[in-house]
Amino acid sequence: MAFDKRLSFNEVPDVYDEIRPSYPGAIYEALFAMLPSHPSIVEVGPGTGQATKDLIAGGAVVHAIELGPATAARLRSNHPTERLHVTVGDFELVELPPAGFDAVFSATAYHWISPAAQTDRPAELLTPGGVVAIVDLVQVSSSVDAGFFDAAQPIYERHGEGHRGPPAPTRAEVDPPIRQRLETDARFADVEVRQWDWDQTYTAAEYRKLMLSYSTTQTMSPADRLGLLDDIESFVLDRFDGRVTRPLVATLTTARLRRTSAHAQASE
Repeated sequence: MAFDKRLSFNEVPDVYDEIRPSYPGAIYEALFAMLPSHPSIVEVGPGTGQATKDLIAGGAVVHAIELGPATAARLRSNHPTERLHVTVGDFELVELPPAGFDAVFSATAYHWISPAAQTDRPAELLTPGGVVAIVDLVQVSSSVDAGFFDAAQPIYERHGEGHRGPPAPTRAEVDPPIRQRLETDARFADVEVRQWDWDQTYTAAEYRKLMLSYSTTQTMSPADRLGLLDDIESFVLDRFDGRVTRPLVATLTTARLRRTSAHAQASE
């Protein structure tokens, strides 16, 4: 059986917990403004709790669905509260009460969910008028990286990890894929995308840890992974004064489940 790439994060929960960034506080202000007080939220792919802590701080009861057992254990230990319920399993398959939640929320994990389930599951789980809220961190093309990512591409390519797909967008071009999926699904309304600049700067050692927390790096062979990490860390130290800035845009895409189902609308 092929290795489930989603479980790669489960191999390094301590590294993931230490190095993965949090998210802008304005995200939670916007989210909670759309919800009742003390909402019941399903969090998809919480990792070790980078967003969970802010959901709890906002008064939510969080039902976190985490695929990795070690990651889930770290999440529980980070947030020992009765307002956090952790289920180890696949969001697409775990049993949850239908129409029982005020929000389905996910931060930088929803791309792991199949396209159909990205809308089907919230449609099943949300109360009428409930909110699906998806956070993405998008690396953009910007001079704030001082040319690092272009200059580093030969190293990534040498280790078989060169950039694939379209070039990074500018900040103005950022358009999270979930927006179109929600806008073309008749079950949802009031689709909105908000965005914030959220650049992150790392020392060479910190950037090495960040790379180690990536699924692509974790699925490399140990020897290839070590070679890539060593080369990138040395490159940052030698050519970029020991620091890397990732130019990022954080987006919050929200939509409401219509109070009348699409089937009912079609029959009217």
